[in-house]
This record gives sequence, C-alpha cells and structure tokens, in this order.
Amino acid sequence: MFALDLPIAPRRTSASWALTTAIGFILLVFAGCLRPAYASDAVSSAPVASTHSDESIRPFRVHVPQAQLDDLRRRIVDTRWPNKETVTDDSQGIQLAKVQELVRYWGTDYDWRKAEAQLNALPEFVTTIDGVDIQFIHVRSRYPNALPIILTHGWPGSMFEFIKAIGPLTDPVAYGERPEDAFDVVIPSIPGYGFSGKPKELGWGPDRTARAWDVLMKRLGYTHYVSQGGDHGSVISDALARQAPPGLLAIHLNMPATVPGDLMAGINNGAPAPAGLTDSERDAYQSLSTFFGRNAAYGALMVTRPQTIGYSLSDSPAGLAAWMYEKIAQWSDSGGVPERVLSKDEMLNDITLYWLTNTGASSSRFYWENNNNNFSSVTQKTQDIKVPVAISVFPHEIYRAPKSWSEQAYPSLYYYHQVSKGGHFAAWEQPQLFTEELRAAFKPVRQANVKAG
Repeated sequence: MFALDLPIAPRRTSASWALTTAIGFILLVFAGCLRPAYASDAVSSAPVASTHSDESIRPFRVHVPQAQLDDLRRRIVDTRWPNKETVTDDSQGIQLAKVQELVRYWGTDYDWRKAEAQLNALPEFVTTIDGVDIQFIHVRSRYPNALPIILTHGWPGSMFEFIKAIGPLTDPVAYGERPEDAFDVVIPSIPGYGFSGKPKELGWGPDRTARAWDVLMKRLGYTHYVSQGGDHGSVISDALARQAPPGLLAIHLNMPATVPGDLMAGINNGAPAPAGLTDSERDAYQSLSTFFGRNAAYGALMVTRPQTIGYSLSDSPAGLAAWMYEKIAQWSDSGGVPERVLSKDEMLNDITLYWLTNTGASSSRFYWENNNNNFSSVTQKTQDIKVPVAISVFPHEIYRAPKSWSEQAYPSLYYYHQVSKGGHFAAWEQPQLFTEELRAAFKPVRQANVKAG
C-alpha cells in the first residue's frame, strides 16, 4: 500500500499526527469515491482519442508499460558522462557528482510504480477542449460550499507539485482548520505537459490555455471558482483574470508580474540599479539582473529553439534530469541542496513523468508560445486585470516582488503577504504554508460570494 506524503500540522503529538494522517488519507481516497455523475470505474492508461466536438469527461488511470521502464533503466546504465566541471561551485552548471548521484538512484532504487499508485489514489479524468485532451485531477471536498479552485503548475513542474496540498485544501478539519475553509481542487496538466495532449498547431499559449481552464471549470459544473498559479501557472492565471470570464472570483499568484516597464531594460542588460529604489525594490532588481545574466539561458533556448533542445530531452535521461534538477536546486529554498526540502523520489516523480510522456520538446514549446517577459507588468498587461488579485511572496522565489511594485502592477490587489520560507515550488516545498496562504487569501472572496449569493 502506498500512502500520500501529507504535510505535518503544527502543535500535534506524533501519535495524534499519525492518526490524523491516516484519517486524512482515508478521507482523501473516500473523496475520490464521491465522484460526480460523469465518473465511472472504467480504467484508462492513456489520454483517450476523441473528436473536437466531444465534451465528455472520461475517467483516467495511469499505467506505464513495463517495457518503457526497462528501457529507461537501460538508457541510464548506458549514460555517457561529460568530464567534471573546472570550478568548485555551480557557476558552470549543475555539478557532475550531484547529477551522477541522482541518476544512479534513478536507475537502481527509484520505483515509478509508487508514483503511479499516488496518482491513481486520486480521481483522475481527461476531457477534450479546443481539440486537445486535458488530463486533470479533480477532488471534491466532503464539506458543503467548498470553494472550487484550479491550480496550475509550471516548468519544470507538474501536477506532482500540488499533491501534498490536496488533503489540507479539501479536508481542512483533518489539519486543524474549519470546514468553511474547504476547497474543491482541480489540477490540470498544461497542454504539452504530463498526460495532457501535445498541441499540433500554433497558438497554445497562456491566453488559449486560460480559456480552456474556464471551459474545464464550467464543464465540471462550477458557476464560480478561483485560480492559483506560479511560474507558467501565474502567467495563465493573469491571462484568465484579464479575460475575466463570468464566475472567476479572484486569482492568487506566487510568482507575480510586478516589475515596472521602465526597469526591464536595465535588468536585462545588467545595468546597475537606478537611484531612488527602496531596499526591497533594489533587492528585487538585483535578483532579476542576476537571473537574466547568469541563470536564464535555459529559458532563452526554449523560447527560441524548443525543438532543438527537445532532441536531447527526449533521448537522454541524464540530460533531462540535469536540465530539470538544476532549476529545482536553484529555485527551491534549500541552499542549493534540494534534497533538504524534497526527497529524491519526489523530484524523480516529476522528472520521470516528463520522460515517460516524452514531453521535453512539447513542454518547451510553451515558452516559444509565451515569448514575453513573465516578470514585467507591462508585457503581462496587469493593468488590464480587474478581477481581485492576491499575492504571496515566498523568500526564495526567483525574485521577491515588493509590495510597492505589486500595488502598482495590480490595481485590484487586495491581499499581499511575505511568507517565512519556501521558494519557487511553493506548494511542493511548503504545502502547509501554501495552504495557509490560500485560506487567508481567499477568505474575503468566500465571504463576499456568500453575501452576493
């Protein structure tokens, strides 16, 4: 039996925590049994082909053929490694010894079947929107009036980022919170990622994906909902808020686009921070200047040549692991040692998902479609957003969005909070803090919606 790795609630004894975890897991699995009328117990092992006009929601189940797992291990054994870096830090890229250790574990001790069990313990579905299959997790809370929320991952993430947050969001009572804090949770894979379909035509950028998310939520029967995202998920949530479809109550971002337009040229060119910035603004400026000057080559390649990098990501497990592991190490709140906040198994669940679905190239194309600066308030047109906006700033994000920039960028900002720990992968690294932020951020939205109803 494989159990979900659920976050630890504060101020509990080990015995009470063990009991709560067991109860929470049972309730989560039970929630999977409380599926809406369209769900059945049929099993699917891959996205089901359908016509453009098919609006059905089909059950989905993951089962990777053993031959694919055997092939992966053979390729790992046959890895041809480069020679060691000539520096003592990561200034030339992720170090050889670190990647070799991760890949060695991948080829010997890692078990994908446990990841499959973790996914298949949840209600999974697939539906076709605008000609592309969208695979998603949908967990309804057992509590009435739960607030529907759609959670969107980014790169190099996936739906695995949010799994540890599902229990606290859908069953807050099991984690010491109130029934009225409950959410219904929808976690889709972006087209070109995970088990969603790979677009075969141009145009699947943030705007089109956002429209698909609204279709998905309405197709699930929700008349109102909120959206949350970081990385690509932040950009998609921004696009959704600009579109402001009926029923979208608010968005929450943990990587907002707040940088004033007149600062972006200096940041991109590595110019010194201009005079007149506050301490927090100067820190943000310098963080982004370092990012674009030293750490953004991966993005530039995927924005301009996603197909070219795709050949390496599709053919070499070690190449894929290094490409993704470097960013997990850099962007997590771990001092460059991501194993401090994420286990090897957790990281390899994510990396293996990209490998088995062969989405190295298709996920990179989302960068090509989204050829904008994701941190710039001007390119993301945040001034056009009228939907209420909430922002949580985690300390090891690529940059810490200052409150002053956030208020200037988002006229409808109603919630801003700096969190004590966590990085770019907020829900993955700190699921308890992440869920606390969502409860706090959306509390006024719930109250306003109840009054309006």
